[in-house]
Amino acid sequence: MLQVLLIDDSPAQLQMRATVLRQSGLDVILAQSAQEALGLLHSDIAGKINVIVTDHVLPGDSGAVFVRQVREIGTSIPVIVITGLAEAEEEYAGLNVIFLHKPCPPEELILQVERAARMI
Repeated sequence: MLQVLLIDDSPAQLQMRATVLRQSGLDVILAQSAQEALGLLHSDIAGKINVIVTDHVLPGDSGAVFVRQVREIGTSIPVIVITGLAEAEEEYAGLNVIFLHKPCPPEELILQVERAARMI
């Protein structure tokens, strides 16, 4: 079963996306901040995560800072960034991420997560 690390500081968005992914048969781990997600990536579950889905706007570190930290760990886990800001893509230059723009239909989220998992 594919395992997705889902990060969003909005509890409503986090739960909605988690429900969509779980209903499609994916296992989902939740984090509400970049720091919480990095803690998970430094734990024993890190090797089981197939895809990371993160919001761009997060408390503390932005999604771009978070993805840089993920890449510094040395992981090549595919990352999907969900954003409502078109200009945000510039912040991710060279970080090898997939962008989804808000509003992101559930079918598109599922499709992109499954595609990203096949990239491993």
